[in-house]
Amino acid sequence: MINVDNKEGACGFISQIAPSIYPARLIRIDEDTGQPIRDENGLCVCVKPGETGEFVGKITADPTRAFDGYANEEATKKKIIRDVFRKGDCAFASGDLLTMDLFGYIYFKDRCGDTFRWKGENISTTELEAVISETVQLADCIVYGVEVPGCEGKAGMAAILDNDHTVDVNDLLRKLRQKVPIFSIPVFIRLVEQLELTSTHKLPKVTYRKQGFDPQLVKDPLYFFDSKHSIYIPLDQQLYNQIVEYKIRI
Repeated sequence: MINVDNKEGACGFISQIAPSIYPARLIRIDEDTGQPIRDENGLCVCVKPGETGEFVGKITADPTRAFDGYANEEATKKKIIRDVFRKGDCAFASGDLLTMDLFGYIYFKDRCGDTFRWKGENISTTELEAVISETVQLADCIVYGVEVPGCEGKAGMAAILDNDHTVDVNDLLRKLRQKVPIFSIPVFIRLVEQLELTSTHKLPKVTYRKQGFDPQLVKDPLYFFDSKHSIYIPLDQQLYNQIVEYKIRI
């Protein structure tokens, strides 16, 4: 993908005159599972202008479009989608969520799966969960990205189990600064008394991601990382309004 004519904010372009000949497309994926959404014929569905989809590249015999895979075979399988545009074909799933305008310009939106993008960096939720859990004495923890108006990508947020009310968020911050880069430190923290598992025994990351950091939706204690003073402060409705109205820069 290349922004050949320096369109502001775009990271590439797909011609809308004959998009099928281009080796890359945006396909719809299920928000909860991350799997491609398919039509009645079992093929992937391309997004329409204004929609968000995963960026995929066709894999063909052409050496410039080949995909040799990773050293880990299981990781390779996860990156290959089959029966994409016609039966028998395959494509490389980038893990990047992009959106396209009416003219075909492509804009970065987010990362899908177990990573999210913040400050130009890809952050692994599972790695950060492990660090936080170890730091707060093996308490369950969920890390996910939340949308913040005016910000590209998603800000990191951590929901930490604190049923005995012993988690000191600023002590956690001090220790995290010694273990992870500054861009990986969660912008928001939510202390919960209970983390209910889903029917498949997974933590409810999708539910928490949708609730975001709005105090009107979240009744648990919320904290905001004030990077200017390097401290977590309680997140109330007034502070929330200042964040979403761009009065406070993250």
